[in-house]
Amino acid sequence: MTRSDLNLNNLSLAAVAGIPQQFVQDGRPQVAFSGRSNVGKSSLINSLLGRRALARVSSTPGKTITVNYYRVDGKLYFVDLPGYGFAKRSPEERKRLSKLGDGYYATQEPALTVQLIDIKSGPTADDYTMLDFLMSTNKPYVIVATKCDKIGKTELGKRISALAEYGQVVEFSALKGTGRDELWELITASVSS
Repeated sequence: MTRSDLNLNNLSLAAVAGIPQQFVQDGRPQVAFSGRSNVGKSSLINSLLGRRALARVSSTPGKTITVNYYRVDGKLYFVDLPGYGFAKRSPEERKRLSKLGDGYYATQEPALTVQLIDIKSGPTADDYTMLDFLMSTNKPYVIVATKCDKIGKTELGKRISALAEYGQVVEFSALKGTGRDELWELITASVSS
């Protein structure tokens, strides 16, 4: 499958899961999008799908509190996981969201996890925890360095090199479209295998 095999006009928010029992398990491949709050998951999903507002973008961190399944041409799902690390949530809410994310990986087999890292501010302790988890699972993942247009090339190169110790890194800018084609190639290869 290639991106040209997908009708990107045929998109829908297919399901919203607030508890693990609501996770979609219909056999279609899933591409999971993971990252801390305000890393740009919604912007990345919208950019890949050529939409402005399919996935809700907010200037306030922590708006995604459910697992959102976007059906792409009836052939696969983009799965937007709740952001982690948002300090203004209550301990109970943080625990619930952590359980939701953990539950997703305990019960689902994503064809690919797209792990977003804000390259401008750098990886957090929570980001490193997630990268260690992904490395330990031996399941396919790619690191997407968001906001790569927000820092100078020399500093960007250093930060990308450091992240590359954890796996393949794609530089991404929603504003400029940097990395979109490369990421689509990885996504379509993962759902085709």
